[in-house]
Order: sequence, then C-alpha cells, then structure tokens
Amino acid sequence: MKFKTTLLIIGVMAMLSSCDSRYKIKEYPKADRDETVVDVYFGTEVTDPYRWLENDTSAATNSWVEAQRALTDEYISHIPLREKIKERLTQIADYERYGIPWKRFGKYFYSKNDGLQNQSVYYMQDALDSEPEVLLDPNKLSDDGTVSLGSMSFSNDGKYMAYTIQRSGSDWEEIYVMDVATKELLPDHIEWAKFTGASWYKDGFFYAAYDKPVDGKEFSNVNENHKIYYHKLGEPQENDVLFYENPAQPRYFHGVGLSDDEHYMFLEESGQGAGHTLWLRDMNDPKGEFVQIAFDMDYFYSPLDIIDGKMYIMTNYDAPKGMVCVVNVDDLSKASIENWEVLIPENDNVMVGAQLGAGKMIVTYDQDASNHVFVYNLDGTMQHEVQLPTFGATGFSSRYEEPEIFYAFTSFTFPTTIYKYDIDANTSEVFRSPKVDFNPEDYTTEQVFFASKDGTRVPMFLTYKKDLKKDGKNPTLLYGYGGFNITLNPGFSVMRIPFLEMGGVYAMANLRGGNEYGEEWHLAGTKLQKQNVFDDFIAAAEYLINNKYTSPDYLAINGGSNGGLLVGAVVNQRPELFRVAVPQVGVMDMLRYHLFTIGWNWASDYGTSEDSEEMFKALYAYSPLHTIKSGKDVHYPAIMVTTADHDDRVVPAHSFKYAATLQAAETGDEPKIIRIDSKAGHGGGKPMAKVIEEQADIYAFILYNMGIEK
Repeated sequence: MKFKTTLLIIGVMAMLSSCDSRYKIKEYPKADRDETVVDVYFGTEVTDPYRWLENDTSAATNSWVEAQRALTDEYISHIPLREKIKERLTQIADYERYGIPWKRFGKYFYSKNDGLQNQSVYYMQDALDSEPEVLLDPNKLSDDGTVSLGSMSFSNDGKYMAYTIQRSGSDWEEIYVMDVATKELLPDHIEWAKFTGASWYKDGFFYAAYDKPVDGKEFSNVNENHKIYYHKLGEPQENDVLFYENPAQPRYFHGVGLSDDEHYMFLEESGQGAGHTLWLRDMNDPKGEFVQIAFDMDYFYSPLDIIDGKMYIMTNYDAPKGMVCVVNVDDLSKASIENWEVLIPENDNVMVGAQLGAGKMIVTYDQDASNHVFVYNLDGTMQHEVQLPTFGATGFSSRYEEPEIFYAFTSFTFPTTIYKYDIDANTSEVFRSPKVDFNPEDYTTEQVFFASKDGTRVPMFLTYKKDLKKDGKNPTLLYGYGGFNITLNPGFSVMRIPFLEMGGVYAMANLRGGNEYGEEWHLAGTKLQKQNVFDDFIAAAEYLINNKYTSPDYLAINGGSNGGLLVGAVVNQRPELFRVAVPQVGVMDMLRYHLFTIGWNWASDYGTSEDSEEMFKALYAYSPLHTIKSGKDVHYPAIMVTTADHDDRVVPAHSFKYAATLQAAETGDEPKIIRIDSKAGHGGGKPMAKVIEEQADIYAFILYNMGIEK
C-alpha cells in the first residue's frame, strides 16, 4: 500500500511538472568565486568569495550587472500578465493628487501631481480660492524625472526660498536659492550636502555637509565628519564658514534649526543610539554658546516651538511611549532636562507626533498601529478627540499663530484625502478628495492579532475583496519591516489595487522592532533580540495559512531595506512557507554592513560583528548572505531581488553578493533573479514612470510564479 501511494505521488508530481509552462532559466551569469578572501571574527573564519562585487565601479562588476539585467529582462518578457498589470497601474495612477497646504507670509503653498507626472509640482496662491501659480516644477530639472525635490525653506522675510534636490535617488543633496517673486535662481549653489535642509539666519542659512568624496566612491565610501556650515547669500561655497563640527565623534550627524524670530538655535547630534542629544543657543547673545539640555542619545527630544519664553518638547526620555514637557528658556542654565515639567504625561498609547496650531496643541497617538488625534490646551488639559473616518494614518499642517489647520487622512482603501479642520468646533470638512478609478466599497480591511513564537501578541492588517473565500487559494502578499522605531500605519497605495482586483490579499504585519507599542516593543526586535522580528513574520505567515486566507503555494513576502533583510532571513529559515519572495534594497551582509556609507548608523538596532563574540554569532546566525541553504533537498521560493545603481543608503553590493550566492547555491528550480534599476536609489524621489515599471515587474513576477496568468 505504501509503495502504491509513493508511485501515485510521483505520478502526480510528474504531471504537475509537465503542466508547468513557466519560463525556465537554463543558466545564470557567471560570477567568479575568490575563496582566498577570508575574514576572521573571534576565531571564526568567514569566506567572502564575492567581495569583488563590492567594487561598484569595476569592469568586472559592471559586466556582471549587465548580464543580470539581460537575464531579468528576458525572464520578465516571458510573463504574459506583465503588460496587463502595467496598463492597469498606469490607468489607475492617473489621478490628481494634492499635498497638505501650509501657510506662510500670508500665502498658501501645496504640491500637486496631475496624475502621471514623474514629480509633484509646487504651487502658491494668495487665497484658497485664488488662481494658483507655479512655485517650482521639479519635472523641469531633468528630462527623465530622476531629479527630485527634497526640502524647501523660506528666508524669514519670505523673499527667498532655498530648496534641496537629489539626483537619481542618491542621498547626496544640492542646495539652490530662488527669488520667490521672480522665480529666478540666485548664483548660490551648495554641493555634497547630506541629511540636511537650509536653516535661514539673517542674510544666509546653515546647512550640513560632508567633505567631497573620492572620485568613483561617491556612493559607497563611509560617510564621516558631518559638519554644519553657514552660507551667506551671494558668496561661493568655498567661502562658507564652518560653524560646528565634532572631530572627536566623526560618525555623528548634526542638524540645526532656529525659532522663527531667530532668537534661539537648536542643535541635534545623533548617530550612536536610537535618538539624539539636544543643545540650545541664545542667538541674541553675542557671546552665547550652545548649552546642552538633553544628554542621552538613546532617546529623542523634539522641540515643538518656543512661546512666551517657554519651550514645548516631545520626548520619550523616562517615558517609553512618549510625553510632552515644557521648560522656561529665559535662563539657559536652567533649561536642562532635570528642570523639564511634564505637561502631557505618558499613557497606554504611543505618542507619535505633537505640534502647535491655532493657539493649541495637536497630539497624535498610535493605538494598535492606527492613528488617534487629540487637541490639548497649552496647560496640558485635553479638549477633544479629532474624529477620523476609520483606522488609518494622518498628518497635520498647522502653526501656533494661524487659525487655519489642514490634515490628510489615508487608509488601505481610503485614498489620501485633505481636510480643513476647525479646532474650536472640532469639525472637519473635505478640502480635496481624489478621484481614483476603483470602488472602495468592494473591499474590506480587518485587523487581526496572532501569537508569535514566544507568545507575544502581534497585530496585522488584512485587505481583500468582500467576497473572499477562505479556501487557501488566494494570492497573498505579506509585507513587513520590523526595525528602527518605524511604525507601519494603514495607508493607501494605488500600486496595490490591481493585485487586490485580481483577488489578492494584502497583509501588513506590525512586527517587533518598530514603534507600534513604544520603545520596549522597539528594543524587543533589536541586536540580540532581532530573531523576534523574524519569528513574528513567520508567525504571521502561519496565521494566514492556518486560517485559510492562503497557502504556501500562494503566499509571497516583500519588504524593503531593513524589510529586505527580513525577507532574506525568513526565506533562509523557513523556505517551505513561501511561493515567492521579493527582498528590495535589503541589508543582506550583516557582518560588513557598517563599512559602507552610513551603515554604521544602524548599529543601534543591529549591533556589529566587531562588538563582541556574542554579537558576531547572533548576526552570523541570521545574516541573509551567510545563511543561504544549499543541497538537493533544499527548495527555495522564486526570488526577485531588487536594488539600484545609485543606492548610497544600502549599497547595491548587499544585493549583488546575495544574488550571486543564491544563484550559485543548490536551492531548487525556482528562479533567483535580481532587478537592478539605473539612475535610481533607495526609493525616495523615484519618478512615477520608474515606479510603475518596477511595480509591474514585481506583481507580474509574484503572480506568474503562483501560476496565475490571467
């Protein structure tokens, strides 16, 4: 009987194999292995045979990249559904989208995208019902939309606007200055700025920059010695005055900001913890110096404003879920943290934002990863809750002295809508509502909770068609991140709609490592506790399977950056759970991540292989690059890795080495390809045309490898 059953299984498998019409990759591009490259960590030898792929400008790397691009293009070209998905994405993305208005100098400013514009255009107008005029159109900064706008700031007389741009998705920034009235550029031009805006002071501004990098290493070398400069309008950059540096801590970030009246300057230093320190300086005192008022870089201290000599600050110091404090700054010697008074104490929910508006304070909390907003008086008494449409995420535009308040609200099937808010009456009216070509009434979103491996209760959002049948055959995309205090709130993305229309289930798990339940939740997914994040994600997959939303044959996983690490790690640990995996711009080499650009800044979450033997072993145990299985009994899902040539956040070497190792390993017949974008970076500022192309490839790859071709 047992013999007959085995024959039956073999016969069925052979039949399924013969019916599989998917395109098969016959051979992967050759990648030479150099077994002589060996690092020793606390007595353990680790071979790094693809170290040469870290040199992103070498001829050998470029040849490998072009061969991989050709292979991926060839594979994607065999997916019949791809053009249909792209066509629907293009159609549904073609709708007007507005940013939240903000008011300065008696004028209103906002962004707008007509639909398929690569970059949103910025407008200004004298009144809400007056004719708008174009302030700045980033689409005119390049022919292909690969130059994106970063930050914008105005001189305190409103005459000039400084703005930053980023080219091809790189983190490097350039600063330009424009005359607001004439729209003409001034000769001022700043290069090699990074992680900065322009903070105006008198007849110039402060900004942060690095020294010019070595030619050819602009996108890979470690970034060190972040400095603050002062630029006076009309002067060349070489005349800019070095204002602040900390050579004793070359891997700190620095940023400054000023109160609107230019009376006080804030200085933040970060880079060695999850937060930053805070310094304050009286700019009206010619002999004034910075006074440090908050000291522990494991916490954040966010000044909200200074009103009548009182500084309002949001912090999680001694309050893991956040609180608002106040301190008198007339005497800076008495403004340090031990003198701060608690204005709005910590409560059961996580405080994620606070700002002043119309003479009051607007505070946003997360409750089970969904935003709730409350209005407080400046004495800390709560007035009322802002009524939001459903669970989702919101963002406010307000100023202390302005009565007008706007906010945006979004959820999975609720396109971002702009509201005008009356803070006294506690009423909201729709200001701008997008018209998207889909019917939200056809879908539902539910929040479920599941137990992780250690019993921890973890939330997850699920969005799908209302007529879904729980038969285990629904194509499902599970997304996660789990790190760096980042909360995944409900939000709308037009790119998911075609997948949902085809009967897909979109699942978003709120893993440990984020800020969903405060600093304790974050720390539970860091360093030696990082495995908790992977356990949470695996438990999410098992929940979806056990409750018949899907099955391993129809389950795909996706995540980017730290989420790419997540996907790589769980595929290695539980490959049988998934049909498809798409790790995007992932941190894949956990032993060397800190040696590139700003990778060292992630040590507060990850630890490094140099810290201790215990830390090295923990990293080595889950590093996606180092834990790829291989053998005739190993069966990995279909994997499409994505990266980009200008990603100087998570350098493409991570994905290059991971993909080369995957392709060389014995992991079964499913495809292992890498999509390498050109003139693109970590993801920010990517033009709409590139977004549509990438999303069409990803969803086509997912559905094709689930056997769905219509």
